[in-house]
Amino acid sequence: MSQIASASAIEHTPATKERRHALAHTSIVSAVLNLILSVIKIVAGLLGHSQALVADGIHSLSDLLSDVLVYVAGHHATQQPDQDHPYGHARYETVATLALGVLLLLVALGIGWDAAQRLFEPSALLQPDTLALAATLVSIGVKEWLYWWTLSYAKRVRSDLLRANAWHHRSDAISSIVVLIGILGTLAGLPYLDAIAACIVALMIAHIAWGLGWGAVTELVDTGLEADRIAEVTRTIRSVGGVRDIHMLRTRRLGGGVSADVHVLVDAEISVSEGHMISVLVEQRLKREISDMTDVTVHIDPEDDAEQPSVAPLPLRAEALARLDALWSALPAAQQRQRVLLHYLGGRIHVEVVLPLAACQLHGVDPAHLSAALAAAVREETIFGQVRVHFSAI
Repeated sequence: MSQIASASAIEHTPATKERRHALAHTSIVSAVLNLILSVIKIVAGLLGHSQALVADGIHSLSDLLSDVLVYVAGHHATQQPDQDHPYGHARYETVATLALGVLLLLVALGIGWDAAQRLFEPSALLQPDTLALAATLVSIGVKEWLYWWTLSYAKRVRSDLLRANAWHHRSDAISSIVVLIGILGTLAGLPYLDAIAACIVALMIAHIAWGLGWGAVTELVDTGLEADRIAEVTRTIRSVGGVRDIHMLRTRRLGGGVSADVHVLVDAEISVSEGHMISVLVEQRLKREISDMTDVTVHIDPEDDAEQPSVAPLPLRAEALARLDALWSALPAAQQRQRVLLHYLGGRIHVEVVLPLAACQLHGVDPAHLSAALAAAVREETIFGQVRVHFSAI
């Protein structure tokens, strides 16, 4: 007996609408500010003779492109599941995050290469002035505000893409601080510091790119949750009444949520409806107690199929009843059975049959003798196991 209970990860709910609004709103505001900052830093870097500030301005320009990615991905990721995407569109966010990581890595390589060349050509070193210093201070303030503002939305709607974009803003703020140190050092008479600062900015951007890209890759290849999260999920499932054990627990990330499927071991002889109710309770409790759990599939098992040896397929109900009719053909009372339950356990079919007491009286047979005869009749059939007979007074 098995029962599968599942739920779609993405629906048009208030939470989904809030997520869509957060992605669109933060990306538009960030894009406008990043465009303004890019122009200010690049122009101030050129006029103020700061290579590091120009590099930082290019970094902000990459932020502008990331904001476009967030907007486009957010629009698609919050759409309802359809025929081509039955699990929803949440991984548009993941793909966009990976693209953002690749973009940042390319930016880092370009900035680092240019700065390294200037370090080996002293004549190419720039001498920043106070204009570059002022632009850098503005950049630090704006980018740090953008970080906290975007991060607040990311936490509210549980979006990894927004969290990544927030850290992109934070990396820009930190890189601007490095640029500030380089400019101050150069103004103090250390001309190499600006180029060195540009190299440090490139390394920082590369580090952020690796973190974003690797996280997206692990999700795209369906990497499971960490051991402590798996333990939390396991404890939650085991806390549901009727759950005897679990096995074959599998998890994966899907956009900002987590998907899980699990085999749950229950008592072998409960009804289908009771097994279904247990699966529903497991699903509901996981979604309630695991904050980012959005999709759950529960498979109800009457025995631990992970440990059972492989056996040949057993006949289903119609064929099994036909075989029982043939085996019990010499026992007329068996033809008046009211109900037959078939339990597929341990590679055999165990039979539970309900007969009216009136059948025994009609055919002049003792109930105990009839039970023994029914059990003896099926012993030659290896597909059948134990036979239990119940008598009803009705």
